[in-house]
Amino acid sequence: MEAAIFEYHKEEDTIEAFPGEKQKVIQPTSLKDPKLEKLKEALVYWINSTLKSEHIVVQSLEEDLYDGLVLHHLLSRLAGVHVSVEEMALTSLAQIRKLGMILEELDKRLGLQDSSRIKWNVKLIHNKDLLATIHLLVAMVRAFQPELDLPPNVSVEVVVVEVSRSGIKSDVQTEVLTEERDASSDSQSKTERDDPIEQLLKLEAHKVNTVKKAILHFVNQNMSSMGLQVADMEKQFADGVILLLLIGQLEGFFVPLCHFNLTPVSHSEMLHNVTLALDLLNDTGLQVSSVDPQDIVSQDDTATLKVLYALFKKHKGK
Repeated sequence: MEAAIFEYHKEEDTIEAFPGEKQKVIQPTSLKDPKLEKLKEALVYWINSTLKSEHIVVQSLEEDLYDGLVLHHLLSRLAGVHVSVEEMALTSLAQIRKLGMILEELDKRLGLQDSSRIKWNVKLIHNKDLLATIHLLVAMVRAFQPELDLPPNVSVEVVVVEVSRSGIKSDVQTEVLTEERDASSDSQSKTERDDPIEQLLKLEAHKVNTVKKAILHFVNQNMSSMGLQVADMEKQFADGVILLLLIGQLEGFFVPLCHFNLTPVSHSEMLHNVTLALDLLNDTGLQVSSVDPQDIVSQDDTATLKVLYALFKKHKGK
């Protein structure tokens, strides 16, 4: 097993450990875990939503955060702290110096002066270490936006490599990224407890269907002038096209066709459409709790209902 582990590291990661130092690398099998993917997507969406007004777009956590630029803007936006560093650090030395100053300030704001509790450092972030980057971002969400629901109970298998004078030792451990929701009163966030759709879906099936029919009738009433009819709520909203047209119809504006894909065929095109739709809702002051664009593209019943119910509630009497 150890031979296979080190063969993987040889191909994917360079182990640069000094005597007494430990390094952790996520196992290849864990990298494909859907829970980890969902957490990464949630963090990317959170960053892009937070920094939207600054026109910063992140696609990869480890690739886009290593130089300190995004972390600098997040610190400024979330904590109101502006560290006096250069905006664009082009050399490796400049990036490391910038990261050091930003992480020092972040650790203070996160209340983590105790180094034993810190699971990231300048070297790890600058080396594009995914594990350390996720730990840092999760800690930032918990500290600055605790109302935001990240996917719970996410953990990964990691290879822990330790160099000693007698040689190299390795061990496989489980690393927790987000905690499992407590079974008691904390099992639901306040947002979930107050969300009418979350409460609705706990009712009997016939009551859920009654509300779905009312929302569907509302949608078709407003889409009939465009010659469109919705029969399958989850599937027909998954590519974002009808959702964008519905928002434009209800809010009284036209979404230029050049801004979205009218006939999306790929997952990325659908995701672009749905993300744009949710951004438009946010711009009109209609915030929908705990909905990720990916959920709607994946035909998640709850996510789609939340968006449509928000529109229904705002416009049903007009």
